[in-house]
Amino acid sequence: MPAARIEQIVLADDPSRWEALGFALHGDTVQLGTVSLALVGREAGRGILGWSLQGIAGTELDGLPTSLAQRQPPAHAPGAQAPGAQATEAHAAESQTLRHPMPTEATEHANGVSGIDHLVAMSPQLDRSVSALQAAGLDLRRIREQPTPAGAPRQAFFRLGEVILEVVQEPENVLAGRADGSGGPARFWGLALLSEDLERTVARLGEHSSEIRPAVQPGRRIATLRRSAGLAVPVALMSPPNARRSPDEPH
Repeated sequence: MPAARIEQIVLADDPSRWEALGFALHGDTVQLGTVSLALVGREAGRGILGWSLQGIAGTELDGLPTSLAQRQPPAHAPGAQAPGAQATEAHAAESQTLRHPMPTEATEHANGVSGIDHLVAMSPQLDRSVSALQAAGLDLRRIREQPTPAGAPRQAFFRLGEVILEVVQEPENVLAGRADGSGGPARFWGLALLSEDLERTVARLGEHSSEIRPAVQPGRRIATLRRSAGLAVPVALMSPPNARRSPDEPH
């Protein structure tokens, strides 16, 4: 089985909001490196709705909504059928992640963003989530036993193609305020995007971006999009690593 990788992430957001920030659209998708971000509108739900993966053994990922990636032929291709022509309702719902053919060439964005550095998920039980993700074939690189600036006590890092999945243990004070406590599922939280020229990206975004500051990772820098950007999920912007990532370097 090939290594697991992300093909598409589905986000309940409006394409116009991303276009206004300098992202190039292909229909209702934004191509970020090798990953397609499908923007299905705020009416579809809240935040990151799910993802499609290649090279996995199953789709039970501790509550993270997951489907197997199945590339859809272009509408004009010979033999292509109308969406849902011979599909059950369940299959049609699952296939919303691939409503448009993937772009065949790299996409350049006016804001300078070149891809996704990492995708963040939150877990009420990190060890439980790690076990489920490993069982599905995801490549665990390491677990960091150090708190984040926001107070999360531990994080696990998985390699998924060119993207890192960061799974964060939710703090006890957060879990205490939930009806299901630590028994709830893992959930997606936000994105960190990669820019080869972070100054240019921040300048393009203007008042919608914070100032650039040092990132947790040595030698890297980070900025965050403010609420005025109007996006449905938290988004960070990161400079590239100074050198090729080593197997022990999460992102």
